Amino acid sequence: MIDGLVARSERRDYGEMFRFDLNWGAPDHPPIELRLEDGSTITATNVSSYRGLRVFEVPTIPGSALEARMDHLIAKTTTNRLVIFHEPDRQAWRWPSRSNKGSGVVSRPARHLHRTGTNDPAFAAKLEAIRLPHDALLDVNAVLAKVRGAFDVESNNETKRASKLMARMYAALEKAYPASYEPKKRDHEISVTLARVLFLLFGDDTQMWASDLFQDFIKDHTARDGSDIAQRLNDLFRNLDTPIGSSRAGMPVDLATYPYVNGSIFKEEIALPALDHEFRAAVLDAAVVDWTTISPAILGSMFQSVRDAQTRRELGEHYTSEENILKTLNPLFLDELRSEFAHIQTLRRGRVQRLHALWRRLGDIRYMDPACGCGNFIIVAYRELREIELQIMEALADLQHGEGSQALEVDWTSLLRVTLDHFYGIEIDEWPARIAETAMFLVDRQCDLRMQERFGVAPDRLPIRRQAHIMVGSALKLDWREILPPTENVIIAGNPPFLGIALRSAAQTVELQAAWGGNYHGTLDYVTGWHACALRYFGEVDGRWAFVTTNSITQGEAVAPLFRPILNQGWQIKFAHRTFKWTSEASGQAVVHCVIVGYQRQPAVKRLFDYASVDSAPVEVLGVKNISPYLTAGPSVIVDPAARPLSPQMGEVAYGNKPTDGGWLVVEPEDRDEVLLDPIAAKYLRPYIGARELLHGGERYCLWLVDVDPADLRKSPVLRARVAAVRRFRSESKAESTRQAANTPHLFRQLAQPDTAYLCIPAHVSENRPYFLAARYSPDVITSNANFLSEDSDGLVFAVISSSMFMTWQRTVGGRIKSDLRFNKLLSWNTFPLPDLSPASKAAIADGGAAVLAAREKQGGTPLANMYPPTGLAPDLQAAHDALDLAVDTAFGVPSRRTLTELDRQDILFECYLGATAKATRAIRPPSRVPSTRPSGERAAARPATSRRP
Repeated sequence: MIDGLVARSERRDYGEMFRFDLNWGAPDHPPIELRLEDGSTITATNVSSYRGLRVFEVPTIPGSALEARMDHLIAKTTTNRLVIFHEPDRQAWRWPSRSNKGSGVVSRPARHLHRTGTNDPAFAAKLEAIRLPHDALLDVNAVLAKVRGAFDVESNNETKRASKLMARMYAALEKAYPASYEPKKRDHEISVTLARVLFLLFGDDTQMWASDLFQDFIKDHTARDGSDIAQRLNDLFRNLDTPIGSSRAGMPVDLATYPYVNGSIFKEEIALPALDHEFRAAVLDAAVVDWTTISPAILGSMFQSVRDAQTRRELGEHYTSEENILKTLNPLFLDELRSEFAHIQTLRRGRVQRLHALWRRLGDIRYMDPACGCGNFIIVAYRELREIELQIMEALADLQHGEGSQALEVDWTSLLRVTLDHFYGIEIDEWPARIAETAMFLVDRQCDLRMQERFGVAPDRLPIRRQAHIMVGSALKLDWREILPPTENVIIAGNPPFLGIALRSAAQTVELQAAWGGNYHGTLDYVTGWHACALRYFGEVDGRWAFVTTNSITQGEAVAPLFRPILNQGWQIKFAHRTFKWTSEASGQAVVHCVIVGYQRQPAVKRLFDYASVDSAPVEVLGVKNISPYLTAGPSVIVDPAARPLSPQMGEVAYGNKPTDGGWLVVEPEDRDEVLLDPIAAKYLRPYIGARELLHGGERYCLWLVDVDPADLRKSPVLRARVAAVRRFRSESKAESTRQAANTPHLFRQLAQPDTAYLCIPAHVSENRPYFLAARYSPDVITSNANFLSEDSDGLVFAVISSSMFMTWQRTVGGRIKSDLRFNKLLSWNTFPLPDLSPASKAAIADGGAAVLAAREKQGGTPLANMYPPTGLAPDLQAAHDALDLAVDTAFGVPSRRTLTELDRQDILFECYLGATAKATRAIRPPSRVPSTRPSGERAAARPATSRRP
């Protein structure tokens, strides 16, 4: 049953439908005529209006080029308009969808095609969405919002729908193959088949041939039960790779109607297995989708939707949304091209010459994505360059032949300089490589249709003569120079796979080691192999490159081995997006925190984009002169691990006490009463703090026998039994050092317990905590080796580690395990650039720490982790931390009224770090005016003196 509004629309009573059913107003604009070259006219009639927003109907569907010309003509008087093109069997509703791009707004037509008599709930929902209330007047912005809500989402909805339909086709194909069929061959054939179907679906909607030729072939020339669809497709695919001529003699008419395609799409002969109605139904449902509106990002989404999660993890695939692709491509090179075009348009003289020069520059660009997947980056790069090329051609046409002209000096179809064969990709898996090849043909056709809208004709692309170069293989093994020789016009960008040590295979680790050679470092993520290959690829040649990566490359120990080679070869960071949450167009998308970093040797402008939170929109930082490896706007500093604290006031950090006892010196809560019943053993029972107890509460104990009376060891049954068990455990160890420790079985194997109050630091803390969690304990509380410790008699060290300054430093230069912050005494503690504190500043910071502890005490027995939820702290605890931050910030020279972002703090910390390291270097260097007479060994021995506590 057809919905009432849809039925009214199919009767083409648009005026009555808008005025009486949808509660719009009467028409208020005269008809608009478009005169064609043959003298005929097409008329658009205004059937309804609402405060300047007008609805026009055109009693024909003349094709996309004429639709666009009519829409442009209407746009001269009506900015906000719905234009309905209709014929008895279908109607196309056009709406100028607007989106922000760069510094401006881009208008692209959203188009919903409804076929008469078909069930089209999306169309019914759109008509219902633009119904206005009959008892209230809405302002024009409210009405615009309703129309935009109905039509601007069309492409997005079609994209999601197409993705699900592609998954249905994949499942139906997979089911058709017998279980005995070789899986690799099966997956190959499915990938080829779906790429071909995708091409044919686009062909129907993009005027490659007669409208709906493929849809009608499936609908009218295959059995309803799908029993012959496999053979019919086999015949069709063979025909599409057969040149026009005698070889097609005797071919059925329904096949001979198709053109010769050429290229690689239909070349391989595949015999599909018997299929059924399920596959046929999925193809027919997909044919109803308007493929002209599909976002290029759908192709990666479709790929991900039909692959199992385990395979995605093994390959490290993370398909990037179009939004994030443009975050990469715009600042890398597209924004510069657009800005140059905009500047040329402002010139009074020489515009034609400058436009031609810019056009030639577009033709010189070569683009490669060495981890191209389904080609999302290549597709978007190609589309955007074609868009700029179209703008240049339009500008030249206007300058040379008058505004709105449809001709250049020669046939424009022969002038295109941005061509498919300028684009390259490397992909390890064949299925997405096949999709990428096909997708490039399709986006090329979409770009041609955009050109046809402006100039009235599109180039004839069939048979295919040019195509993108997609290589199947491992990018870390292939020689990129053999695929595309490097020049200064080469641009490399993409989204390589992210895989840490725990996730990558042994073979992938070998690949990474080979990519880095002698510069390999075990902390490097798999994605950095692409950085190594890019460095080797360009060598001394200038170029541009950028990758979307996990943010681990800008944190911890990985920074030095990655960025030193990059900086040493003269590359600078041209632009960067700081940490944001990665999003894809696929369902079930992974949650990954990413950065984007682009490189050029001598960038004229450097751009840095910051995020208030990982879910926020990017905000460009103004006045950036340099971008550091930590993605700050400061100098290109690299923090290396240090053996001693850079600031003497920080104090030394040690690992906690390590028992290596088989569990016999540690007393679990259920064994505590047994120990207490032995009065001798009870004297040596101490609270025992591991990371779990520190953060989440709970009780544990240990037997601390450092000062034990030897007689007590003999008299106490508990001590005697437990110490004997420790001796047996250690004696049986394979490690010689552990066996030696069997000589002192009553002692922890490694002792670090101080005799004064100390700071207890967990080895790992959740990244969602607003501060790094630590606690102070008296010396009678024993900490395990799951924590670090530092003497802290006056509470200063606790205050410093509890500040936002330290948390920022930890997040920036410290390591991570998965997403948790990993405390590293050499990297995040010893390098912390705490300024020299005056007595007053030192007292203020210590007092601030004491206030934090007092606020914690008010929460009773609440575990430490529960006091610091991501949702916010208790008011008094937050106030105490704010006061502590004020004292610490003041010590760093921050004005009292200044509010600091994380980026501000990073800039301050790195400036202090540079100053502190320079001071330390000067302190250990002999005076330049007096030659040193000390042996080099003495200078080396004296070097740590600057880090000793006073």
